[in-house]
Amino acid sequence: MNTCANTAVRTVYGKSNSFEVKDGMHQGSALRSLLFVIVMEALSREIRVALPWELYADDAFVIAETKDDQIKRFNEWKDNMENRGMRVNMNKTKVMISGEK
Repeated sequence: MNTCANTAVRTVYGKSNSFEVKDGMHQGSALRSLLFVIVMEALSREIRVALPWELYADDAFVIAETKDDQIKRFNEWKDNMENRGMRVNMNKTKVMISGEK
């Protein structure tokens, strides 16, 4: 977590006055991925039983046998996350197919 950290905002119009950062983590901190996994484990505990998925760094993977099943399971997971105050970035969401189909 940030302790005694100051930052400034740089734009095309110049740099702002510096200000103290009182919460959050520095971009690139090794703790970011660990905390993500801990929070996702806690938030997804009940849905993981019926929903195969994996975590890697700060990415979540929903795994299914068919595309339709994957979409259904993803929507269940997404609804579960949103009901707990999380937001799923659909612009970063990808569907990948592996296998013969």
